[in-house]
Amino acid sequence: MAYEDLREKGLVEDVKPNFSTVSSLIARALKDLATARANASIDREWAYAIAYLGMLRAAKGMIAAEGLRPRGREQQRTVVTLAGAILGDEARPLVNAFDRMRRRWQVIVDEVGQPVSRYEVEGAIKDAQRFIERTVEWTRTRNPQMTLL
Repeated sequence: MAYEDLREKGLVEDVKPNFSTVSSLIARALKDLATARANASIDREWAYAIAYLGMLRAAKGMIAAEGLRPRGREQQRTVVTLAGAILGDEARPLVNAFDRMRRRWQVIVDEVGQPVSRYEVEGAIKDAQRFIERTVEWTRTRNPQMTLL
């Protein structure tokens, strides 16, 4: 789905890129990834949720660097769609993992007692790391000062 389709539906708006905000989101995403790793042996459900939130923050940073902002009720879904449009077909497996984690995160947060296996949380953290690395690479192409991160 192209940006124009999302604009017409009122799901995205153009904004001036603010690279201070982008840097903050990327830095927080990296911190979330470290926090997810540290919590994986203590609380797998929360570690999974933190890994997803790291991906979400990294994607929001990338989207902001593109000069876009999601709008509407389902902003997280819009963020996933925008991330896929920005990163392109070569990153489809990462974006699909991001979307699966979005849906699973919602179940973990909304329904008490939804266990997450050790295998599942380890896979989520690995997917989050690859996704965050990819968004950081892309964002650096938009703002060379991002190499300072």
